[in-house]
Amino acid sequence: MRTLNRYRWLLFGVAALLLLLAAGMAQAEPVPLPTLNIGVGASTKPGEVATTIQIFLLLTVLSLAPGLLIMTTSFTRIVVVLSFLRTAMGTQGAPSNQIILALAMFLTFFVMSPVWQQINKEAYQPWKAQQISQEQAMDRAVMPLRKFMLSQTREKDLALFVSLSKMQQPKNANDIPTLTIIPAFMISELRTAFQIGFLIYIPFIVVDMVVASVLMSMGMMMLPPVMISLPFKILLFVLVDGWGLVISSLVKSFG
Repeated sequence: MRTLNRYRWLLFGVAALLLLLAAGMAQAEPVPLPTLNIGVGASTKPGEVATTIQIFLLLTVLSLAPGLLIMTTSFTRIVVVLSFLRTAMGTQGAPSNQIILALAMFLTFFVMSPVWQQINKEAYQPWKAQQISQEQAMDRAVMPLRKFMLSQTREKDLALFVSLSKMQQPKNANDIPTLTIIPAFMISELRTAFQIGFLIYIPFIVVDMVVASVLMSMGMMMLPPVMISLPFKILLFVLVDGWGLVISSLVKSFG
């Protein structure tokens, strides 16, 4: 009985405390919350219209930033090769898509850092110091990217898109539009990535064939060879320092 009475008094105290807190919150003044209003109004100066257009263009560029990261950098080759590696090993969800994308992104930052440093030095910093105009900064920023993409693009792929665009025969690389270089660069990256993926597949296929032959010779035809070969493929990959070899080959392929 004493324990029951003690619980009753405890519940009564908790209920009273909640009632006091509710009464205090009802009497307290409401906390003002910040609001954000975005609208389109009348303009009296041409400069205000130009600033508004620049803001809309900046928002458009930010929304296209992931696509630009994929189309104009080394991201495509790296992420495709890492996906081939996971498929060749047969580990299915290990490493996960998030890990592959994160690794590809940081490897892209590592490979593209000289290009971005050049853009920062020759385009962004002079524009920030108001030494050049915005148009000049954009032209200077595109040049290092064009140089990188042209160094990784096959002439055959570049000629394909030049012919598809039905433009006049360019005299040199400077006459080729950037919108023509980007798709040629992407299919060249895919071709290189598939070549590297083929080379990655060969040792793992050999392991699968050896394991399948051994199981067949032992009369264990009902046992899936993949179940037995997977540990051996992982062991082989670890013993030869597979991650170091793959990453080193990927980075050196952009040299």
